[in-house]
Amino acid sequence: MRIDKLLFFLRFAKSRTLAQNWAEAGHIRLNGRRVEKASLSTAVGDVITLPIGETVVMLKLISMPTRRGPANEVQLCYQRID
Repeated sequence: MRIDKLLFFLRFAKSRTLAQNWAEAGHIRLNGRRVEKASLSTAVGDVITLPIGETVVMLKLISMPTRRGPANEVQLCYQRID
């Protein structure tokens, strides 16, 4: 799944366009490498690092979401790394 679509489905971005802008601006890291294209593919087990406000969030992808569902449903798809 594309990283912009994943961030939208996981409810980190309010819109897919916003997630595309984050990716193309280089604000996101996938497995420690800077993301510069919104079309970059993700897989289960990937570690995603992204800035949310004043904090940096690291998460490990446990399963792929099938839709942009309720927050409690999509939170089962990832694990936050502290």
